[in-house]
Amino acid sequence: MTTTKKAAPPSERRAHLIRLAADLFAEKGFRATTVREIADAAGILSGSLYHHFDSKESIGDEILRGFLDDVLDGYRRAVADVDDPRVAIERMVRSSTAALSRHRAALTMLQNDWAYFSAQDRFAYLRTAMKEIEQTWIDQLERGKQDGQFRADLDARLIYRLLRDILWIPTSWKQAQGKSWTTDEVVDGLLRLLFDGVVAR
Repeated sequence: MTTTKKAAPPSERRAHLIRLAADLFAEKGFRATTVREIADAAGILSGSLYHHFDSKESIGDEILRGFLDDVLDGYRRAVADVDDPRVAIERMVRSSTAALSRHRAALTMLQNDWAYFSAQDRFAYLRTAMKEIEQTWIDQLERGKQDGQFRADLDARLIYRLLRDILWIPTSWKQAQGKSWTTDEVVDGLLRLLFDGVVAR
């Protein structure tokens, strides 16, 4: 009986390589990570990596596209057929948090190497995706102003930037005793802060 480990199917192997690369890019930075380092982490020769990807940029492209496609798909479903902007925003917050938890390495890549990616023609879709994300938030915030749910003096673009920066950070925070809030607890706390504030009524 053979003890040789069966080779992974191409799709499974490709996904494994993408995960390894994403972790390295997040840890070392996209530009600082070499193809050889990715291959070494995978236990293969550099040449073998080129059987799956034609360049390091192709790997980064697949990581970032998968991340943004997931975020945008969640946002589009969150606002579809919803007349209440508060409900839409609650759905967007939960959808965003879930997507970001699935793509932490991609988010770190985007944050750390935005200047590089955004300057490359190959990654021009990043700006398009970010504009759609921003406009989705602004549309719902403006709707809330118009129907009287949100304050009339609310600066929708500023609120979006504040919420984005809160959401785009890790959602599992350690407490002093080593315990941590769950993702749902963090999201619920953010929504209470957003809609109810901290001032007693």
